[in-house]
Amino acid sequence: MNHTPDSRFPGLGRRGFLAVSGAAGLGALALTGCGSGTDTAAGGTGDGKPKRGGRLRAAFAGGGASETLDPHLANLFADVARAKALFDKLADYGADLSAEPRLASGWEPNAGLDRWKVTLRKAAFHDGRPVTAKDVLYSYRRIADPKKAFRAKASLEPIDLTASRAVDERTVEFVLKRPTAEFPNVLATFGAYIVPEGAEEFDEKAVGSGPFRFVSFAPGRSAVFKRNPDYWEGAPHLDELEIVVANEESARINALLGGQVEYAHELNPTTGRTHERSGQIRIVRLRNSAMQSFAMKTDRKPFDDPRVREAFFLIADREELVQGALSGAGEIGNDLFGKGYEYYADGLPQREQDLGRAKSLLKKAGAEDLTVTLDTSPVAAGFTEAASIFRDQAAEAGVTIKVRTGSKDSYWRDILDGGTLCSYRSGAMPIETHISQRLLTGSTTNATHWKHQDFDALYQQAQSTKDKKARAAVYQRMQRRLYAEGGFLVWGFADWILGTAKNVRGVETDAPANSLDWARFDKVWLA
Repeated sequence: MNHTPDSRFPGLGRRGFLAVSGAAGLGALALTGCGSGTDTAAGGTGDGKPKRGGRLRAAFAGGGASETLDPHLANLFADVARAKALFDKLADYGADLSAEPRLASGWEPNAGLDRWKVTLRKAAFHDGRPVTAKDVLYSYRRIADPKKAFRAKASLEPIDLTASRAVDERTVEFVLKRPTAEFPNVLATFGAYIVPEGAEEFDEKAVGSGPFRFVSFAPGRSAVFKRNPDYWEGAPHLDELEIVVANEESARINALLGGQVEYAHELNPTTGRTHERSGQIRIVRLRNSAMQSFAMKTDRKPFDDPRVREAFFLIADREELVQGALSGAGEIGNDLFGKGYEYYADGLPQREQDLGRAKSLLKKAGAEDLTVTLDTSPVAAGFTEAASIFRDQAAEAGVTIKVRTGSKDSYWRDILDGGTLCSYRSGAMPIETHISQRLLTGSTTNATHWKHQDFDALYQQAQSTKDKKARAAVYQRMQRRLYAEGGFLVWGFADWILGTAKNVRGVETDAPANSLDWARFDKVWLA
């Protein structure tokens, strides 16, 4: 692909300009914050009091010319940053991944946990129309359209949207297909944004209820938003927000160093270490946050044999992967998502490399001279490095891995249904949400093609279990099965690193990505 430098960012060369070239998967990231909440100093000077005005330019990896402002299609970090600037959900995840009210001012279940009344706060769309119960029902029914593949569809599955109704303008009664103890997590689920009733087109003039209003959008290049003075939670400090696409990590850091942007999302460990003490920019480091893994397609050879999957679990030297692929900026994983989160099965033995056992399993499976293609891409920090390291580890077990490097523009789409083994990462979300979006038969982002009716039934059982201890026991049972024969080889949890200009204030340092206060640009200001 030929690239032409963007005239708005002089000095950035072929690898340094802000252009169409890659993607960073939201399906794919988890941040567990460090620090002490909102960073009012942000590496500069000042008294920490918010200041009105200015335009903040934030650089993200993007999705190329196919990008859209349709919030129900948000998958990449850039997509979500744009969506949360323009739209709201009924609830969102706090730093501890519990559901916090947003457009909903509150919720209340009946005794059977199969009907929930949700009350809306007074809020308005950018065109002045109030946000109503009808807008909520329209949005959820649009997401649940069986002809579409919107990300939140599987998470909204417990709701009987035909029976659910608007009690009045600001009250929704959700009728559920079964008792659901953690229904607020459904309201907070990724992609469940509220749009005006009837809305279908967003790229030319997106109308939401969020803190910023639409100005312009050029897919794969830039989106510009302006301050919404009537935002229900208070107007942003910034006058304007521009989210620009810089797919190369080098482009993002060079643009930040050159003063062409004030916020650079997703920097690699080497970059973070280089600039941590320089004082030229501010490095924000969120510890052990991004789940790093390889995803095995469990519905096709060779990974349709659980013995082969277990062998691959045992081939991995996790410490070597963390040190080599993440430069030590992280900690080892144990083939399960959500380390440290509620319901995480932390009592299972830490899996270690056992090449002898791996070879024995492969022999029993008739796969002694196995050759597998591993799809990867420089779409995310550490992906290509981890692929090379794992290739060498597999060779010690007699397995030949051919590393295939894919397009950053289309990687996340390509690996969802294509190939057999791929580099993968995952984001912050409750464990039950990870299950609903990635591990159920009807999940639209099921990268391992893990489809088992009995597993689906256990998820429904967990949802319907009122007693928290009993519910935790069901989640433990599900995780024990994934640990034994699942498709995610979770080898580590990486630090997440971003950079800001020294004059940027209000960046939350205790907010996992995908949570409410991550990329919360309405709370940021320029000193």
